[in-house]
Amino acid sequence: MGRPGRRVLALCIDWAACYAIAAAFFGGNQLAILAVFAVEQTLLVGLAGFGLGHRLAGLRVEGVDGRPVGILAAAIRTVLLCLLIPAVIFDVDQRGLHDKAARTVVARL
Repeated sequence: MGRPGRRVLALCIDWAACYAIAAAFFGGNQLAILAVFAVEQTLLVGLAGFGLGHRLAGLRVEGVDGRPVGILAAAIRTVLLCLLIPAVIFDVDQRGLHDKAARTVVARL
């Protein structure tokens, strides 16, 4: 399982990268940063199983059955992650509400 420290590191890396992209193309608008983050998370997690931050932190996102996530589950996970509250509420298995709703788990590579 991906522990909170690695997950926070991954989030910080993703947020910094999305901030840089949004600043370059959209002037650093806060909504643009969130939109870039949402697109990055949905596409990369849905297609590759990890976002930039996950990869650099040695994590991957997979279905609870160990299968690839897919775009729909990644989109559900991302929308809830962008709301923040589901991400900071987690169970004893270190799965946030966004992971539980999308039926995903963050694991070490």
